[in-house]
Amino acid sequence: MSHVETEIREQPEALARLFTGGRAKAEEIAGLIRARAPRYVVIAARGSSDNAARYAQYLFGAHNRLPVSLATPSLYTIYGTGPSLAGALVIGVSQSGRSPDIVAVLEAGRRDGSLTVAITNEPGSPLAQAADQVLPLAAGVERAVAATKTYSASLGALAMLSAALEGDPARFEELARVPGLVQAAIDANTALADKVARYRYAEQFVVVGRGFNYSTAFEVALKMKETSYLVAEPYSPADLLHGPVAMIERGFPALVIAPSGRVLADLASFVGTLEERHAEVVAISDDASLLARATVGLALPPSVPEWLSPIVAVVPGQLWAVALARTRGLDPDRPRGLTKVTETL
Repeated sequence: MSHVETEIREQPEALARLFTGGRAKAEEIAGLIRARAPRYVVIAARGSSDNAARYAQYLFGAHNRLPVSLATPSLYTIYGTGPSLAGALVIGVSQSGRSPDIVAVLEAGRRDGSLTVAITNEPGSPLAQAADQVLPLAAGVERAVAATKTYSASLGALAMLSAALEGDPARFEELARVPGLVQAAIDANTALADKVARYRYAEQFVVVGRGFNYSTAFEVALKMKETSYLVAEPYSPADLLHGPVAMIERGFPALVIAPSGRVLADLASFVGTLEERHAEVVAISDDASLLARATVGLALPPSVPEWLSPIVAVVPGQLWAVALARTRGLDPDRPRGLTKVTETL
């Protein structure tokens, strides 16, 4: 079994460890945030961590009434000037904590007097040293180049921080169910060889998600690009309908992430548009009727709270990407031209 497959299967344990061992630190950081009363949140991240930041835009916006923007790190590292971060909560998300551009944003936040928080799997990293507070992912060593357990742990850390900020015990009760739901998603999607075989020679995909799972569309697309080298473009259905839908034609593959929640009806309607164009639909969902309409269905466990669904919905996408790479004769542990730690300016 490859490193990436092993680490996908380690996610329930890693999440349980994070929620048990990290809650006190999350509540401590939440107390500091409440005392500072930031007007908005700025998150610096790259790659998979940037996709976790997209989740945070919906999470903190819906549950904590905090607007969230994604930082533009090159303004600080290349242009030598950037917007003031005074009055913000500045969060850096990075599995390794070693990318200079992410570190630079937190350093700028501290200079501007803002509270800075590092969410990282390496609590001794430069990012952690640059931050006022560190929320460790505690995911264990991740050997695969393609991030899986550090991604879901990043989502979990952000969810835990949001719950601590809101102070509602019911949200922590829902968090405690997540490791079991992730395990159920793994168990339901371990045998995908027959399902991916029809896409062995695919060169392009669109990956579609909305709301909380807009982030999941980006992450699943990234996993497919990293491991299968195909063009996989993430979209919200709203954005796809504003022009790019013109490229969808007979046989064009579209992976739709549609767990139950407020956006399910919109995504089901969009699947109708794909059907009209005779596209191939791969659906990740817990909705039986939507799975029945899909060319290929990847099942999710039922009753996942929508605000936590990205932690669960990404799992079939991870397994899909690995299985697709396998059927194309590729080693998902050795994506060409990539290394585990990428340091950018």
